[in-house]
Amino acid sequence: WWCIEPKMLELCRCPNISGPDCTYPSETIEISPWHLGVWDIIILVTDKIIHAGHQDAAQHPNKTEPYVNSLYFTHRFRYKKFLQFHVTKFAVDEINRNPSVLPNVTLGFQVFDSCVGIHQELDGTLKMLTGLRTGNLITFFYLQISYFSTSSLLSDKIQFPSFFRTVPSDAFQSKGLAQLMLHFGWTWVGIVAVDDDYGRQGVPAIKQELIKGGACVAFTEYIMSNNLKHISYVTKIIKQSTAKAIISFTQDVDNVSLLDEMLRQNVMGRIFVGGEAWSTSSALAVAKYSSLLSGTIGFSFHSTLITGFSEFLKTIHPLNTKVDPWTKTFWELAFGCKFVDQMNPLDIRDNSTLCTGNENMASVMNGYYDVSRTSSAYNIYNAVSIVAKSLHDMQTCQKDQGPFNNGSCADFTDFKPWQVRISAWQRQYISNGTDSLDCIKCPWDTWPNSKKDRCHPKQREFLSFEEPLGAALSATSVFSSSIPLSIFGLFICYKKTPIVRANNFSLSCLLLISMSLCFLSSLAFVGYPQPEKCLLRQVAFGTVFTLCVSCILAKTFVVVFAFMATKPGSNFKKWARPQISYMIVALASFLQLVLCISWISLAPPFPEDNIQTKPGIIIVECNEGSPKAFWIMLGYLGLLATISFIVAFLARRLPDSFNEAKFITFSMLAFLSVWVSYIPASLSSSGKYTVAMEVFAILSSSWALVLCMFAPKCFIILFRPDMNSRKHLMGKT
Repeated sequence: WWCIEPKMLELCRCPNISGPDCTYPSETIEISPWHLGVWDIIILVTDKIIHAGHQDAAQHPNKTEPYVNSLYFTHRFRYKKFLQFHVTKFAVDEINRNPSVLPNVTLGFQVFDSCVGIHQELDGTLKMLTGLRTGNLITFFYLQISYFSTSSLLSDKIQFPSFFRTVPSDAFQSKGLAQLMLHFGWTWVGIVAVDDDYGRQGVPAIKQELIKGGACVAFTEYIMSNNLKHISYVTKIIKQSTAKAIISFTQDVDNVSLLDEMLRQNVMGRIFVGGEAWSTSSALAVAKYSSLLSGTIGFSFHSTLITGFSEFLKTIHPLNTKVDPWTKTFWELAFGCKFVDQMNPLDIRDNSTLCTGNENMASVMNGYYDVSRTSSAYNIYNAVSIVAKSLHDMQTCQKDQGPFNNGSCADFTDFKPWQVRISAWQRQYISNGTDSLDCIKCPWDTWPNSKKDRCHPKQREFLSFEEPLGAALSATSVFSSSIPLSIFGLFICYKKTPIVRANNFSLSCLLLISMSLCFLSSLAFVGYPQPEKCLLRQVAFGTVFTLCVSCILAKTFVVVFAFMATKPGSNFKKWARPQISYMIVALASFLQLVLCISWISLAPPFPEDNIQTKPGIIIVECNEGSPKAFWIMLGYLGLLATISFIVAFLARRLPDSFNEAKFITFSMLAFLSVWVSYIPASLSSSGKYTVAMEVFAILSSSWALVLCMFAPKCFIILFRPDMNSRKHLMGKT
């Protein structure tokens, strides 16, 4: 079960308080009489994996002896696993005997073997998966404390948010192996690694560090211990290579297969640099491999002797079946004897030595069975202790003095990690006192520094004149505003020419001035959003653009009225007067002005600090006050442009002397296209880019009007003066 990343200790909870709720039913796992027991906290050991469950402490006020609930072990005895089991038992016993840790709470443990042999793996896994409390055990978000999982992948807190460990990551070991090679000047090296996550994740880090230090990698091979043909191939690669120093990033079982094949092919004279997985393995510390491993340098986890553990092991007795079922197996291997109930006819025939149970355990603890030979024991001891101390902190937490908001405490009877709202992630705290237990929340407009001891102001984002985007838009706005004014001066110089007089000189001048103001109105959107700027920028934009479009609308109607007035008996002569065009401009602009004044009176725009869009950044923007008012203003502007477009389109086939309708059609089409495109672009952007979108729309639509309305006239005035005559204008009719 979970053999991909074994060797973990997890916390989980049994929701009910009755005894069977924290044990596995007999139909899924065999429970012998000596296995029965009741606990408040259960530690479930699955070969190298540990889980914990919870029962109500009120039911069992007195501490009880922790018993092993059930056990499955492979036929091959492994002393390392046997030692790990007793370390767990020792740590649990020590905690239960300590009245100052978890008072009135009893720790117990269950053991399953799932990852040593494939048949046992399937057996133990399936039985656990069909257990009554599977839903509480198989949960990724339960706290996990590993005592031997070194994969660097597990350091990713996004994928493994609840994972902790008492061993360092392989990332440090990989770097250390490479630096050790460089220290001895071995710059032509080979790498052999196991073909799993352990090897695949460690080798790239080793190679990167070697190359950075100037070394070269002669070969990189991944081995599979159960594939003898492939191991033979890897051995040939080692034999043919001139590299004498080899990094072996493998497990001990993989190295056994590789070394056996190297002996068979007589590959000698290599120096191995080993990782922690095999460098201290007793399986390799035999005379058989001495010729190959002479001079080997290896890494090992830091460990220390556990006080009292050696004395605890000396108390192990094979006839105490209440403890575990494997001590007899260990006893037979350690003392080279057989128990009567374990003998078969072959043992009787060979006159095997009988085990009495009185053998001296201390006599074998300084050799192969030395407790200091495995660092995993110390890691397991730390893992169990960490869980106990964490639970103790939860149990003894005082109300209003807890580590959570308002000094609240976690519920000791339900210690699963809770779901956290995403918004809570953005809450930032600092601690600027020595040994302080409380954190200080930074003000909303500040952000903690990297050391979490001071609050710094958050970055403020707005479209400023200093940044390239704001500077480019501002420069374009100022330059563009000079174009209509230049055309205005050109019209004054040529105001008596037919092409200027034919297009209503006064209305054209008013249109050019309003176009220049349209360009300049975009400057109000650049810079820090001050209250006055927020209040007036949309009003200025809406008013000057309405003035501009209403002038074009008036021109359109003048064209139509002038043509209709030429018909005999027409009553449109009074509508073709210049005063009518001025009235259209005044009325259309007045309605927009009333709308804008109502807007800033009832729901005025104001500057706002937006902290929701980008965590850690304050977006300073103008809140429009009433989004509906903004879109009504823009809609009214679009309505005027649409009316002008429709009328000009219908009048496009009038005689050529009144052909300004064609230019109006194109200008209104371009104008509407820009603002229709602005709507989705504005809704899909945020922050300063929304403002930049509106500035770009203002400049683009203004340029569309200038080019479509006045570029042809300026071309005729400047480059084709022969066409600037009444005869030419009337010649096509």
